[in-house]
Formats: sequence, structure tokens, C-alpha cells
Amino acid sequence: MPATVHLAHGTIAAIGAYQDAPDGVVLRAPDSAYVVPGIVDTHVHINEPGRTTWEGFFSATEAAALGGATTLIDMPLNSIPPTTTVEHLRVKQRAAAGQLMVDVGYWGGAVPGNVADLEPLWEAGVFGFKCFLADSGVEEFPPLDREQFVTALREIARFDGLMIVHAEDAAVLAEAPAQPTRSYRDFVLSRPDAAETAAITQVLDGARETGARVHILHLSSARALDLIADARAEGLPVTVETCPHYLSFAAETIPDAAPQFKCCPPIRDSGNREALWQALRDGIIDCIVSDHSPATAEEKGRGDGDLQQAWGGVSGLQVGFSVLAQEARRRAISLASLSRWMSRNTADLVGLDRKGRIEVGADADLAVYDSGAEFRIEATRLAHRNPISAYDGIRYGGRVTRSIVRGNAIDVDRVDHTYGKELVRG
Repeated sequence: MPATVHLAHGTIAAIGAYQDAPDGVVLRAPDSAYVVPGIVDTHVHINEPGRTTWEGFFSATEAAALGGATTLIDMPLNSIPPTTTVEHLRVKQRAAAGQLMVDVGYWGGAVPGNVADLEPLWEAGVFGFKCFLADSGVEEFPPLDREQFVTALREIARFDGLMIVHAEDAAVLAEAPAQPTRSYRDFVLSRPDAAETAAITQVLDGARETGARVHILHLSSARALDLIADARAEGLPVTVETCPHYLSFAAETIPDAAPQFKCCPPIRDSGNREALWQALRDGIIDCIVSDHSPATAEEKGRGDGDLQQAWGGVSGLQVGFSVLAQEARRRAISLASLSRWMSRNTADLVGLDRKGRIEVGADADLAVYDSGAEFRIEATRLAHRNPISAYDGIRYGGRVTRSIVRGNAIDVDRVDHTYGKELVRG
């Protein structure tokens, strides 16, 4: 609807008629544009400190701002040290100081041996705890076995925390064929649907046993949807996310030896993709996040096209909303629905009730999406530290043209890394 959003002191002060323009600075959007809540991306690997050559707070928050994301929650790996103790959290917070263009909060990590650190991390302001049920890819963040997982869940349930889970089953992966290959089809076979369904069953059983709140990260396999729907019907406290690359690409069109498309769990076929879109419509999947997991060209190119050796992760932080706006339009899904999945629902997941919404009293975090501004994605022109992206070379009809962070309008020609602030739970 046509409207004027009044901003004052970093918050939304009023929402009035379009003709109700105030005196002073006015930012106008063309008739082809929409003002939406700033994206709240709760799954981003910023990697600083320790692997800042992969990404860092400066480049990640700039990419976020240019893509309409005004809030990020940073994953506890692949930084060194990982965010598994309060001391390590403080190291990360010091590294971020003075580098934030958007607001940033942190997940903690649940790893073998740190059960005693979970409540102190929660009290220090992390938004929940990430764990793996299979190899994470970095030695400093090992997975939990079944007993360790339930022990951590029981502790997190005690203080009503949130466990977020990379749900792939180690035993299923160990049995899958994983020979060196340049074939994307063979790579998908090495990360089968059964790895996700087995791990998700374990997560749901753990929630049933302990009462802990659980969240399934980056759902790839539509074969797990019935499990999740049944758990919801049972009343288990489970939420689920998926990602733009699972909603945009299909395995049958991905070229071989193209590591920019490699991620774990993998991008599956087009039928699976459409089932994920339907699950969003049906409310089985709650939200969409980037799972921005970049690496250097050396890491992505490890093995010279061997997809088993290349680092797994898709870089899409700057372009995810614009990509999905077109994909949603192709499926007659409203921009309002997409915004809800990428802003309000993600904000609600982590308890940020002033983020992800255009309401009086909310933070003045906004993005302008212009459906008439076509663009071609060029990886070399993205703000990501490394110019590698699965979206490189694709043309889209519409893009984010402006972001506003707590009332500060981002100027793409004069970036300012003092706009963002550190977020803590509560």
C-alpha cells in the first residue's frame, strides 16, 4: 500500500498516508519499489578472527547492508577460536568493534566437553547454541555423539535456551559412496536424503526426551517434511529454516566441477526444490536464511574440481533477497510472504521483537526493493571478501537499492562501518 514511514531517533515513529510527508529529509522510492523490513539473517559465517581471509566483519556487514540485511547473527565457527566459551565470545566481540555496518549478534557453540560453558554463554548474551551431528569440516568444532547431544539438550532445556542443529547423520554419511569426483550428481549421492532424515529424527527424539527447543538448520531434503509436520502436530518445540540456494537451483542443472555450488547438505533436484517452496507456504518451514559460508579461492578450488575436496559453502549474503523475490514472483508468492520468512520470522526465532517488522516502536531497519531495477550479478563486484558465488552471471528482474539501519540510510558510495551495533539476547 502507498504509505509514509516516519523515522525518529532510530525507530519507526509513525506510519501514515502517502501524502503525509514530513518536513526535512525525505527518501522517496519509485512506484516500482517496495519498502520492506530489513532482512534478519540468522545464519551467517563471518569467520573473524582466525579465518578473516575467508570473510570478516567489515566485508560481511557491508555485503549485508548492500543486500537489504540489517541484522546478522554470526555462527560460532569457522572463526578461531570458535564461540564455545565466554572468553572466546569476548575475543570475537573485540574483533568486531568498529567494523559493523549492520547490527550483529552471536550464536554460541555446543561441542564435546563444554556443557558447563553453555549457561554462562547464554547469560553473556548469545542467542542459542549450534551443534553438529557429523563432521563440521573444521577440527576446532567437533560434532556431538548421541549421548553428548542429549546431555547438551537437557542442560539447554534447564535454562530455556535454543539448540540449532546441523542435521546430517554421521553413520549414514560414512556408509554413502564418497569417492573423489568432479560429478555433481555423485557428490549429491555422497550426502543422501537419509542423512538428513536420520539426523532430524534424532533431533526430534531429543526434543521429546528433554523438552528443549530445537531448530533445524538449512533444510535441504523435502523427505524430512513429513517428520517435521508430525512433530509439530505432536506439539514439539521445533522450528526449521531453508536457504536461497535450495530454493533457486536444481541439481540437474548444476555443472560438474563447479565448487561454488557445493554445500552440505547439498542442493537437490527441482522436484525437491518445489516441495520446499510448498512447505514454506504450508508453514512447515518457518524461515529463509543465507547460510553465507564463504572461503578463499584456494579452499574452494582445492582438488582442482574434485567436489569431495573443495570447501562446502555458498556465498549469497548480498543477493539472497533479490534472487528470491524473483523466484517467489515466478510462483505467485507475495513479497510480503517472502519478507515474513526472511525478516519477521527470523527475528522472532532469536527473540528480537524490535527487528524484522514495520511497526511503530520497532527499530528503523528497512530495505527498498525495486522490482523495476534489473541487474546482473557479478561476483567480482560484490562486497564479499572473495569473488566467488553460485549466482555469478545470472540476471534478475529487481533488486535491493537501499538499506536503512536504525534510521541511517546506507550510501553505497560512502560506506560507514559505524552504523552497526552489537546485539545481545535480552
